[in-house]
Amino acid sequence: MPLQVELVSPESIAYSGEAKMVIARVVTGDIAFLPGHVPFIGILQAHPVRVLFEDGTELSIAVHQGFVEVSDDKVTILSDVCELPDQIDVGRAQAAKAKAEDTLKADSNDEDAKAALKRAETRLTVAGAVTSAKAGAH
Repeated sequence: MPLQVELVSPESIAYSGEAKMVIARVVTGDIAFLPGHVPFIGILQAHPVRVLFEDGTELSIAVHQGFVEVSDDKVTILSDVCELPDQIDVGRAQAAKAKAEDTLKADSNDEDAKAALKRAETRLTVAGAVTSAKAGAH
């Protein structure tokens, strides 16, 4: 029996359907959900959520914080932002990444810039436009 999956943001439902497995990053690290997973609630980090299908294909969705709940073979992800690869403006994400990096050069403790950099790297990873090895690290 497959998982029922919903990735939802205030603007839209990014994905609703079945999956073999869902992999998300919560505050304690990456977690994979398979059918039969125990009930779970976690806080998401800005990171791609990977939805794996029975046919071996995969959908990567940019998620910028939020919550994940698992219960009765249903995975629900509620996020501030859920972006599919074709919804990401790569040029804008690259510009945001560069701006955040410049800000961090001036003040390496700037938490807003660190968060902006992570969001930009997440978008670029999902869009397949990663420009540094660090952005693709899991």
